[in-house]
Amino acid sequence: MTNQPSTASPTNAGEPTPMQAKAEAKMLRSEIGKKWGKFTTQELDDLKDNDAQVAALVAKYGLEKGAATRDAATVVQGRAF
Repeated sequence: MTNQPSTASPTNAGEPTPMQAKAEAKMLRSEIGKKWGKFTTQELDDLKDNDAQVAALVAKYGLEKGAATRDAATVVQGRAF
């Protein structure tokens, strides 16, 4: 055994792996679809961020932007798409 530093890259325990992030985004879109059933699977897949979700709620459900923003925040809760 040597006293040389490891060449392995450090891991960030707080950051999800790409696979975990994809699974979490899929779960988030599923929750959005359950709450707002008018969205098609394609529309849910097209949601890339909270702003897109708010715009979709305004367009699809006729919500005012403030109400859509509040409603979206209750589902998203800071999670990433």
